[in-house]
Amino acid sequence: MTTATSYPNAPDLAADDYIVIGLATCFVKEDGEVHQIEVIEPIPSAALEALLKGIPTSYRFAYATTLGSVLDGETPSLPPDFPASAQFGEEFVPRVYAAARTYKRRESAKSHIPVGTSYTELSYSIERKRVLNAARVVTKEDNVKQHSHTHKVL
Repeated sequence: MTTATSYPNAPDLAADDYIVIGLATCFVKEDGEVHQIEVIEPIPSAALEALLKGIPTSYRFAYATTLGSVLDGETPSLPPDFPASAQFGEEFVPRVYAAARTYKRRESAKSHIPVGTSYTELSYSIERKRVLNAARVVTKEDNVKQHSHTHKVL
């Protein structure tokens, strides 16, 4: 039995829809220094299946739950087993809606982690740091030199 729809911005979703969220170790660059933070993010079904195959990831664990337990209306609520110091990722609400839709479309992905349990056997690695506020600065040296005959009609 499905619960009545309770999300005005996502009428196709209900509070009992399946979702996986993860605790990721990320970094923020401030005043020339890099600081480590913990971020709560939704994990779509395709990403979850890749993580379960053992690719290195910044996620420490993945937790399966329902949409209603991580959202109080349009406000994210801290799930159990997550540290109080963790913060929600950017655009968490629309991203959790999008991730929930992937599990509706791919029902078999729900069998990997039962609701209410955590999966900790991920290949956790922060060797490649995930910097959230990194700015890419393009310089003149980034231009690719072309051969002198590239634009000539021969």
